[in-house]
Amino acid sequence: MDYGKFKYESAMKAREARKNQAHTVIKEMKLRPKIDPHDYDTKKGHVVRFLKQGDKVKITIMFRGREQSRPELGYRLLQRLASDVEDLGFVESSPKQDGRNMIMVLGPHKKKTEAMAEAREAQAARKAERQGLSAQADESVEDESTAEAPAAEAVAEEHPAEA
Repeated sequence: MDYGKFKYESAMKAREARKNQAHTVIKEMKLRPKIDPHDYDTKKGHVVRFLKQGDKVKITIMFRGREQSRPELGYRLLQRLASDVEDLGFVESSPKQDGRNMIMVLGPHKKKTEAMAEAREAQAARKAERQGLSAQADESVEDESTAEAPAAEAVAEEHPAEA
């Protein structure tokens, strides 16, 4: 066997293996202890999206000034967020104080590859649904145009001068 051919085939196998491999990305979400309820819901939505995509999420609570003397506020906020997203992810590392920040890491229940496959299936289903709806719309347009044609012929027969 030719060595160049062997080298090429092994490189192709390695490329295929890399293609199927998923990179686990750590996304970061930063919060403050005195966060507004709407802002909290928005940030929680981002965390939910990241976990659904199969990514880990690092949640950082930044303390400023006198907030540093009340770390229990940050701890309660992190516990609340963890309980809100417990169906999608789990607490990988519990809240820890790190200088001015408190950090917690959430991991997804699904692996990245499972999440990617699920997303592809959902996208294919949406595409098929859209094509089905457009096909139905085309059929209804054809039905309306065929229904109008005999009526136009009948008008032309009744009034030959107008036609």
